[in-house]
Amino acid sequence: MTDLKSRLAAGGDLLLLPGKLLHQGECRTGLGVLIRGGRFQDIDDAEALCARHPELDPLYLPDHLMMPGFIDSHTHLTQSLGKSLVFGEPSEIFRRIWVPLESSLNERLVYLSAKLAALECLRGGFTAAVDAGTRSDGCIGALASAARETGLRSVVGYICNDLGGTAKVADQATILARAEQHLAAWEGDPLIHPSLAVSIPEVATDRMLARVSGLSAEAGVVFQSHVNEHLAAVERSLVARGQRPLEHLASIGALGPHVLIAHSTLVTPQELNLLRDSGTAVAYNPVASVWKGNAIAPALQMEALGIRFGLGTDGTRADGFRLMDAGESLQRAGFGLATGDSSCGGGWLWLDAATSRAADAAGLGAVTGDIALGLAADFLLVDLDRPEFTPSHDLIWELVRYGSRDQIDAVFTQGKLRLWQGWPLDWDARALMAEVRELSGSAIAGAGIQRIHPVASSHRAEALQKQAEPK
Repeated sequence: MTDLKSRLAAGGDLLLLPGKLLHQGECRTGLGVLIRGGRFQDIDDAEALCARHPELDPLYLPDHLMMPGFIDSHTHLTQSLGKSLVFGEPSEIFRRIWVPLESSLNERLVYLSAKLAALECLRGGFTAAVDAGTRSDGCIGALASAARETGLRSVVGYICNDLGGTAKVADQATILARAEQHLAAWEGDPLIHPSLAVSIPEVATDRMLARVSGLSAEAGVVFQSHVNEHLAAVERSLVARGQRPLEHLASIGALGPHVLIAHSTLVTPQELNLLRDSGTAVAYNPVASVWKGNAIAPALQMEALGIRFGLGTDGTRADGFRLMDAGESLQRAGFGLATGDSSCGGGWLWLDAATSRAADAAGLGAVTGDIALGLAADFLLVDLDRPEFTPSHDLIWELVRYGSRDQIDAVFTQGKLRLWQGWPLDWDARALMAEVRELSGSAIAGAGIQRIHPVASSHRAEALQKQAEPK
């Protein structure tokens, strides 16, 4: 294994001959892949590929699956310092926890939070992630730098709220000027892809929503927003505008193929038609629904209607395999059991939704999400010599049900080995974690966070005390 690690990390051209290759929706044997200049240069029968490139020493990987890296279609890289503070809390935790925390972070803390989150993404097999934008003031460069240093391909949103929900709210002209600067700042960057965002529709004027969506379309980037996630937000929109949030965005022309809507858990049949007809994409965040949501996005119905969607974590936990399992499990629990649907996507849908479909939703379909000629060499080497994959009868289903991040030996982005068995090769992850531990306590204490429930140990003590009280 040491020799394998060294050869993978050496750089330059790589001629890989994996035991199995996830290619064109199938786990196939007998194929080889040439990686050159950070891209998939050639894919063919292993023998033919080796014959075409006699100058290269092929690297045999008989016990490994080579597969595309996962794409997280919706996350929050600057929320990693909070983590379990949101556990057991009622919905709309962003108002009481995330907005205060992110707004209080200085540039160093934004950098540390984003780098820690990016490390977790890569450890979980995510080679790319869509960040919804940080609410801290003037620190987006630190976020992007942290992500780039880890090697995580990132779609980085710039928040354009003009009615609140960020550390500082500038005037419309300033926001739009900064948005255009953000779009220009990362032009040509191999790993950072700019995006524009409005946190939720109610924190921006109609003019801003329409302008930012239009600006994104003109620039060929994704416009992001959290929409129809919580019942309270849907009802506030009905009271304020007489429309649900998704209906409101449609009415002002802010939907379209360039738009990525996070959640869409509370959608009516009419709103599903709006998504379908506009070509708008959805980030289906199943773990977020379990941990803090009001409902489950009807992903199977979206699939039937041809609505584009990808899987996202919403910053919950960064494990691509567990995300696929959650995506299928929630559809089964929420819809399949009631209708007798025992396949619920047949396994393949969730693998697609975590890779190629998520890349399409994130605006990265021409860049990554598959092992295909010309795409960036963002991929995983998964160890199949494990009890979970023995015997193997249907590897795609097995990846969804039995896969976990500890089975990932290697994580590559842009043709470079970033992690080996969970740890980076060219920077000190444990030093990062030590600094986070040192600084996170004071950061949380000074953020003005409001939690409704106590931590688990205190909650347990309260429950036991109530049990002991005389009846």
